[in-house]
Amino acid sequence: MQMTEKVFSIGSLLILISAAMGVAVMPGILLSVKPSNIARPYTPLELEGRGIYISNGCTYCHSQYIRPQDFVHGAVRVSEAGDYYYDKPHLLGSERTGPDLAQEGGIRTDDWIIAHFIDPRFTRPASIMPDFRFLTPHQMNALTAYIQSLGGKMADARVKRLNVWHKALVQAYKQGPDRNDSYLQTLVPEGWRVLPNPYPATPDALARGKYVYEQECVGCHGNFGDGHGPASPYLYPKPANFTTLRRIGASGGLLYYQIMNGITGTAMMSFKRELESAKIWDVSNYIAVNFIGKSDAETAPYGVDEVQEPVNPNAPPPPPVSSVKVPPPTSPALQPAVNKAWNKNLGPPPGRPEPAVVNPGYVKRTEDGGR
Repeated sequence: MQMTEKVFSIGSLLILISAAMGVAVMPGILLSVKPSNIARPYTPLELEGRGIYISNGCTYCHSQYIRPQDFVHGAVRVSEAGDYYYDKPHLLGSERTGPDLAQEGGIRTDDWIIAHFIDPRFTRPASIMPDFRFLTPHQMNALTAYIQSLGGKMADARVKRLNVWHKALVQAYKQGPDRNDSYLQTLVPEGWRVLPNPYPATPDALARGKYVYEQECVGCHGNFGDGHGPASPYLYPKPANFTTLRRIGASGGLLYYQIMNGITGTAMMSFKRELESAKIWDVSNYIAVNFIGKSDAETAPYGVDEVQEPVNPNAPPPPPVSSVKVPPPTSPALQPAVNKAWNKNLGPPPGRPEPAVVNPGYVKRTEDGGR
């Protein structure tokens, strides 16, 4: 057959049709996708919010798909095909100028989300997201409901927990700053409440902490740490006023714990998936020194100095190995087993540290370290 322009065009069209059938049409016919264990239908208000999300171009900057390689960055689970069973159209997206929102529901409170929509800089000072203050209150509520639905049944459980804690924390907030501060501190495990900041509050550390504070915290807590940042009018309970902590104090460990995990039920979000440990300790020192008035940085009980920190001439030397006669206190879940192992003289051979968790099937080791 002579190759003519007509034959070439027809052949190209057939190839295109075949490729489209193989890539786009046949998988939809052959693959039977069922709802995943978290998928559920949207409510009418959530569907309305989804329409607002689409019409305002939110998909241009936010994807809704957790890839396997994203899993290490804090997602609860990798996305499954069945998660999108009720999505028409799908909003997977490919641009991640902003964070992925596939499992966003129940991570932040409604008031935080609304403040963020009014002006993203209120809650995320370094954000480049445009504001959506032009939305009506109803549209804002619908869009918030949609965001809180992302993650399906998993998000529903988180939202329910937020609401339970929110009621308790509002009640505590109404008791006044001192009782509220005391209540919030009781929510932190004792080990963290009595832990001093292990890193010195050097000028460099405070400068690093100031940078983190201005990038992440100033929108809610304000330039003076008094809780009067630009987001404050939209949040309830109000952001923490660090200056009131001068009356009862706040250890570096307590500040670290609250920054790391947030305060569930309030607009104070978790930062453990966004800030590495050193930055949390630095911003804890910055808050303690500048707003609370005193830091417990690098005070007893001392741990082992981190190699990059300035040498502290007052830090104690390593204790004599022979001074350790009994195991130090550990968590209640572990201590009985540890003590039992020591009491039965089942300790490790010379040069071997005792394991943190004693295996229930532990037997005395042979001289070569075997079991």
